[in-house]
Amino acid sequence: MNYEDILYEIKDRIATITINRPKVLNAFTGDTIKEMEHALAAAEADSAVGVIVLTGVGERAFCVGGDVNWEKGHSEGEDAPESGLKDLDFQFNHQLLACTKPVICRVNGYAIGAGNHIAYFCDITIAADHAIMGQNGVRVGSPACGYIVSQAANIIGQKRAREMWMLARRYPAQTFMDWGLVNAVVPMADLDAEVKKWADEFLALSPTCLKLLKRSFYNQAGPILDKDMTDVIAEFAPDYFETGEQLEGANAFLEKRKPDFSAFS
Repeated sequence: MNYEDILYEIKDRIATITINRPKVLNAFTGDTIKEMEHALAAAEADSAVGVIVLTGVGERAFCVGGDVNWEKGHSEGEDAPESGLKDLDFQFNHQLLACTKPVICRVNGYAIGAGNHIAYFCDITIAADHAIMGQNGVRVGSPACGYIVSQAANIIGQKRAREMWMLARRYPAQTFMDWGLVNAVVPMADLDAEVKKWADEFLALSPTCLKLLKRSFYNQAGPILDKDMTDVIAEFAPDYFETGEQLEGANAFLEKRKPDFSAFS
């Protein structure tokens, strides 16, 4: 597969998947997600790879979630596509849980929205000390839900998970380390060395035992995996993308104003 939105490299038994959309702070589209899923599967299947690293280009952002222009779609014209989120089959986080090899997230800046929950779905999360992290969905009408939310409660407990998801505040990486969502925080200049140190430690261990451990953690998460985002939307808000609520959130973000969700309560 020829990648356009990501970079893929293997060196010293470490496969690095890098989101390469720096002009939009490494926000993704559906095509980006497909490329990330393909690269992760390729790295897992490659016997020359022992550890996988997920990161973003530059020093400003790991990933700020979905590209709002893509999420909004083109709202003019009868044949215009609807929100990119509507038909997105987002399985990447499930794939991270099921992956049999250790996955390290290298957080090199903003990790917002999907960038944040992708980071905490990785086995190990290492962040630069300038990184800012948190969710964004309720602020922009992006209906992230299902097991990607529930897993946060598995990691940090109900109260903190509800605070993070339901209020969509911004947090420094050190706070998330204190909460248990991040494993290490280092200066940006030391980030690569820190990631390499953790990766090398994994590479010195039994790969079969690591695989068995990862499957054990996956099985523990089993009860929440039945409901993904599409399932929850279909059950509780099947007409969400037709009401205009998501479009108001996306438009407000792009127009740099506060959204007005009062008509949708």
